[in-house]
Amino acid sequence: MFHAALRVMIVLPLSGLLALAGCAGGPGAGPATQPAGVTQGVGADASVGLAAQSRDRDAQAGQVARLEQAILALGPGVDPEEAARAARSAYRNTRELARAYQITDGPLLHNTKVNMGLKPRGLCWHWAMDMEDRLDRERFRTLEIHRAIANFNTPFRLQHSTAIISRRGDSMYEGIVLDPWREGGELTWLPTGQDTRYDWYPRLPVLAFKRGEMTAAELYAGTES
Repeated sequence: MFHAALRVMIVLPLSGLLALAGCAGGPGAGPATQPAGVTQGVGADASVGLAAQSRDRDAQAGQVARLEQAILALGPGVDPEEAARAARSAYRNTRELARAYQITDGPLLHNTKVNMGLKPRGLCWHWAMDMEDRLDRERFRTLEIHRAIANFNTPFRLQHSTAIISRRGDSMYEGIVLDPWREGGELTWLPTGQDTRYDWYPRLPVLAFKRGEMTAAELYAGTES
């Protein structure tokens, strides 16, 4: 009896922590915060701060350029101007949403704070939904934005959501994952098929499966919506 009670004492806190760290639920969107302050100081301190900012800008410019080339390489017909605009938008959206969500911690701790009402937004599905919405506003002619869900069928792993960009007409499996959640407000991107950390499925079929409107066999067939 003692051992059974001990197991309950261990499992309940763990399940509670998983629930708090999960991406489901949480309060609605709150007001955005102002950007973090520029490094303050005078003389040498100010020079160091400005130099660091310059290095950060140069590094991000390189990251944007690499994402632009990856989007352009999605296939013939991708408009170079749209590839450049999509890459800039993905990084800009990540920065702006990180400020709006008040990101100061890693993703699981931030999830916990959102689910406790201490932070306004920043669960994985917030990131995915807001990234999709902002990219859709660009009205791309040659690119398409998808939503995907992973870990919906694994009880001891947190369900995860992301936006994916592809050439228009291609499936999400031929696209590029755009995931700012997994590194706590830093954009992670890679081809969907190379994302060994998550097994992605199209969002709408997953939701249909959860409602009992689709069988597991139909879902796992990889129907694109």
